[in-house]
Amino acid sequence: MSIDQNMDHLRSGAYYQGNGWCEVVAWAPLVKKLAVKLAAPGKPILPMERLEHGYWRLVTEELPPGTDYTFRLNDEMDRPDPASFSQPQGVHGPSRIVDHEAFSWTDRNWGGLPLEDLVIYELHVGTFTSEGTFSAIIPRLPALRELGVTALELMPVAQFPGRRNWGYDGVCPYAVQDSYGGPEGLKALVDACHRQGLAVILDVVYNHLGPEGNYLRDFGPFFTRRYRTPWGEAVNFDGPGSDGVRSYFIENALYWLRHYHVDALRLDAIHAIYDFSAKPFLEELAEKGDAFAAQSQRHCLLIAESDLNDTRTVQPRVRGGHGLHAQWNDDFHHALHALITGERQGYYRDFGSPDDLAKAFREGFVYDWRHSSYRHRRHGSSSAALPGRQLVVCSQNHDQIGNRPGGERLITLAGFEAAKMAAAAVCFAPCVPLLFMGEEYGETAPFLYFVDFSDKELQEAVRRGRREEFRDFTWTTAPPDPQSLETFRHSLLTWDNRHLGKGRTLSAFYRELLRLRRELPALAVLDKQALEVRTLPEQPVILLVRWQDGCRVLGLLHTGQHTCVFPFPENGGCWRKLLDSAEGHWDGPGSLLPEQVNHGHVVTMAPRSAALYVWTPSAERPS
Repeated sequence: MSIDQNMDHLRSGAYYQGNGWCEVVAWAPLVKKLAVKLAAPGKPILPMERLEHGYWRLVTEELPPGTDYTFRLNDEMDRPDPASFSQPQGVHGPSRIVDHEAFSWTDRNWGGLPLEDLVIYELHVGTFTSEGTFSAIIPRLPALRELGVTALELMPVAQFPGRRNWGYDGVCPYAVQDSYGGPEGLKALVDACHRQGLAVILDVVYNHLGPEGNYLRDFGPFFTRRYRTPWGEAVNFDGPGSDGVRSYFIENALYWLRHYHVDALRLDAIHAIYDFSAKPFLEELAEKGDAFAAQSQRHCLLIAESDLNDTRTVQPRVRGGHGLHAQWNDDFHHALHALITGERQGYYRDFGSPDDLAKAFREGFVYDWRHSSYRHRRHGSSSAALPGRQLVVCSQNHDQIGNRPGGERLITLAGFEAAKMAAAAVCFAPCVPLLFMGEEYGETAPFLYFVDFSDKELQEAVRRGRREEFRDFTWTTAPPDPQSLETFRHSLLTWDNRHLGKGRTLSAFYRELLRLRRELPALAVLDKQALEVRTLPEQPVILLVRWQDGCRVLGLLHTGQHTCVFPFPENGGCWRKLLDSAEGHWDGPGSLLPEQVNHGHVVTMAPRSAALYVWTPSAERPS
């Protein structure tokens, strides 16, 4: 049998075929003898047939849905299925057969959303609700839809050790975390999202696996010592035996799209995917993903996280790129954060001027083969020609909050007025906006780093590593114990605060921002070519003019801490104010900007504020 010709048939995992039959396939080139062992006592051990290229196969009537099983390797050791679909007893326990055809989907007419329609809301399943489950998210979907969100981005849900983790320590890439609700729970959430008109983005981790319960190396050459990642050995994407490794992860991506109806995948830290193949793994992944999207007639998107500032990530494959659809733009966050907070330690030392943020609005990457003081070298490539829909921007996300010792959110660091101004900056950008859970109502609970490992030495190694992680920063706060249950509990959202005091005001402010962004053509169309960005000399003010289909708007962002006076910059016609974060009904200190203004008028702007004006031609100037 040719693996190359039958790759789809030989997908890793235990696929129930119906009528009592189950097909089990495993890639285990390092194993001399492989069998399926049923967990129930008294059941036979079922030998598997060895095929070409290290694949093994079994077709049997002994594995109905709900059956627990392990693999017996070389008559010596038992291991979970490397492509297990469910681990109800955790990462060290047996795998369970899942019938993926049993779920009753109601999203037959759902085709997903294009990039330009995405307003992303990133959340962590375990801390988004007190229950920490998929099902507990569903009642909150209408509120997110009303807010203006169009896509939920779930931090990784692949099975990880214990009951609490960010998800990046997953070791069973095909299994859905049992404490979240397992396979059925995730499918029910995705189905409910689609009924609400919400796309679902799933964060997947292909650059490493977690340290506890990682049994892949017992089956094949999944890892290599040729490269090192921050988490240890790199995944083997280009060395001997890498064909099976690449297939394992590509099929994993298609698995989430096919069996869970996920609309997009966020690929974690692709800069730690080391691959010097003529056809890199990411290019092959995009190729197979696009083919699946065409066959299923759905939008199936791949969005990368990368700190390389390399436009080849999203360039078309015919032009030598990987062909992914979009990528996170960390430079936008860093430029905005440094301006608002004044922080200059670590990677923030590369940012801090209004011109940096202006460039992030205008082009995307601030570092485009420009020298980086933090890296001590030149960094990045120019993203000026990239469409805005290919860049995801935010004022905060799980990394930028959680990778601080105290897990402080922006509102805690800079205050209420700055939080409103940052929200406006994200919504004014001609890019895809991302919100992190709770920011829309000013959540003050931190988002801390937490784990639930069982090995004492590993627990201590994580504590030590967490302390060392901050050596490039001058933070004096000691990080809390990641292993402590209290660290996790401190990170739970206080969701009801969205109805109280300034939380209610901030929620309304976000709704209005997203409404304007949705309804004004100048903001809705993500066209970087229909954009002009300016800064004021010696003033911490950024001016953004955007236009589309006869609609012209001016966004004003004052990032400083003192009142600013300047001539109104735009020529011709009359400009009418649509939004001002300093106004009293947004719990601001009081607006200093006029309701209408013409070119040449001198205006005064409150500190840490944002405003939006719309242009009216002179002939249509309101009385």
